Amino acid sequence: MTDRQSNIAVVTGAGSGIGRAVAVELLRAGWSVALAGRRAEPLAATAALAATAALAPGAASLAVPTDVSRPEDVEALFTATVERFGRVDLLFNNAGTFGPGGVPVEELPYDAWRHVVDTNLNGAFLCAQAAYRRMKEQDPQGGRIINNGSVSAHTPRPRSVAYTATKHALTGLTKSLSLDGRPYRIAVGQIDIGNAATDMTARMETGALQANGEVVPEPVMDVADVARTVRHMAELPLEANVQFATVLATAMPYIGRG
Repeated sequence: MTDRQSNIAVVTGAGSGIGRAVAVELLRAGWSVALAGRRAEPLAATAALAATAALAPGAASLAVPTDVSRPEDVEALFTATVERFGRVDLLFNNAGTFGPGGVPVEELPYDAWRHVVDTNLNGAFLCAQAAYRRMKEQDPQGGRIINNGSVSAHTPRPRSVAYTATKHALTGLTKSLSLDGRPYRIAVGQIDIGNAATDMTARMETGALQANGEVVPEPVMDVADVARTVRHMAELPLEANVQFATVLATAMPYIGRG
């Protein structure tokens, strides 16, 4: 744990996958967590999963159904968090979507492109902006934002133009927020994840399209390893920051020729 007086987190996309794993990890470590996601039922399942663990004293969860692409939903999320817990110490900006997979760029519908941009980029901006406002004004001042990037922020997969473009943009968002947050003790970093085992990545183990046109199964890693990395980043003192971290399945085709 840190030496701060409180540990209050907002986790978006908390109803499944990486968001759920991170939320449960933080709750088990004594954080209080606002669980954000589009549907109430998966958020309740995340809270129930955390409740079965040996939670540290003081940990509590708050489920807030939220569409991060809607400014009014995001504002309601952070208002509810502050009303319940008093402040915001951490935002894990995790909500995202791949969009339609395997669609050639010339055939990608504009609506599909827009949905990915609205969720992955606009949603991340809206949540970061709302967190930034609270962190700047609260006492003690400051907090931390961790954006969920992807190894696609460095190297694209075939036929992933919308997802890859938003993840590259997220890196720019991370850098800009990190710079602008310095005067207010707001630390901003990014975790880039490759092949964590979740429902979203189940297809990797059966076969993923490679740059040479082949479809090849890829190794995955335990999502708990991602959650522990996020927790490490989150629990650093605000005087220290992991600017960028890359966590991936060791043998996935990413470095060099794979």
